Amino acid sequence: MSGIGCRVTAETRNPKPETFMLIVQKFGGTSVADTNRIKNVAKRVKSEVDLGNQVVVVVSAMSGVTDQLIGYINSVSGEVRGAMQDAEYDSVVSSGEQVTSGLLALALMEMDIPARSWLGWQLGIKTDDTYTKARIETIDVKAIRKSLKKGEVVVVPGFQGVNEEGRITTLGRGGSDTTAVALAAALDADRCDIYTDVDGVYTTDPNLVPKARKLQKVGYEEMLEMASLGAKVLQTRSVEMGMKHGVRLQVRTSFSDEPGTLLVEEEEVMERRLITGITYSKNDAQVTLTKVKNAPGVAAKIFGPLADAEINVDMIVQNISEDGEKTDITFTLAKTDLKNAVAALEKAGKKDIKFKSLLTDTDVVKVSVVGVGMRSHAGLAQKMFQTLADNNINILVISTSEIKISVLIKAKYLELALRSLHTAYGLDKKE
Repeated sequence: MSGIGCRVTAETRNPKPETFMLIVQKFGGTSVADTNRIKNVAKRVKSEVDLGNQVVVVVSAMSGVTDQLIGYINSVSGEVRGAMQDAEYDSVVSSGEQVTSGLLALALMEMDIPARSWLGWQLGIKTDDTYTKARIETIDVKAIRKSLKKGEVVVVPGFQGVNEEGRITTLGRGGSDTTAVALAAALDADRCDIYTDVDGVYTTDPNLVPKARKLQKVGYEEMLEMASLGAKVLQTRSVEMGMKHGVRLQVRTSFSDEPGTLLVEEEEVMERRLITGITYSKNDAQVTLTKVKNAPGVAAKIFGPLADAEINVDMIVQNISEDGEKTDITFTLAKTDLKNAVAALEKAGKKDIKFKSLLTDTDVVKVSVVGVGMRSHAGLAQKMFQTLADNNINILVISTSEIKISVLIKAKYLELALRSLHTAYGLDKKE
């Protein structure tokens, strides 16, 4: 696998007998929160084994363990770390998943199911050298196939791999999803089931909109937009990888037997929805530079220092004064980057950027409407703007792509915006 690509040799891509399926299951932190839940997970694994299927299980750390480990690290190390400290950080935080994988293997053995836990370095999950947010480069699945051939359930700690120096690396928050999809792609698995604390993908957050509906199928591209815009069901990199390799993904809950949501190619979504879902993010902050000189290169002078500080900018709007001499530039970024962004802009302002004031606002949310119907149907953006206007919700910033429209609004209007848009686009109706 290169980047999010997958490199599997003919030696490792063995044809599967027709009598069984190869299933990759991933269980998140809430699913393995304690030993009783780990035993419940073992029962779910057993149900696949009883069907004659081969099973590879990817597990997260038990709920709260990763945060606890990070707390230990912060108590002995500063927040600003170099590469050597980050390497030790990965060594510590990866231990949470290792504990869970061993416990699950033991639980399976208690049910007379042959099982073995493996660590990332034992399986040859090779990554680049970017500690704390590494990317998988290659996976050697020979050991997994050998274990499966012996009739064992393979239990893998998610979120981690090993670099060329043989050091443990971690894939960043939500990285266990990426591990599961990467293994499914490398093994040419029939399906990858992602078990979470929700029972599928909904048209919007059901906690805020009672009429939100679970979707039976969602296209990869739509799910990728929804994940990147705040939907927390799946990690963005895992969706991107699944889309690239055509991995058949299913999102479901470990707490019931309800069917989940399948991620499929766009043409497999039988019902031709114009709008698939409405997402939101509370993690954005707004920054405005006022009275900036309207001249060529000024944008580069503003966003260059942010790029140098590895700060990603999302939505951007520019308002030029009537005389054309000055401009106000507003943009959004992650709240976690706001402090560093302000420092970088104030430093640049002393020599390269001349602005009257630097204003920030964290009391905002980004609301996004997503759907492939935007490619071929006019008026969908206008409906969003009119619906918000009818509810006296002012739009601060707008951004669009081929299949989504995002607006920044005041946080107090979030629930009203979600409910009104959900109704306006006909998502309240049952399929």
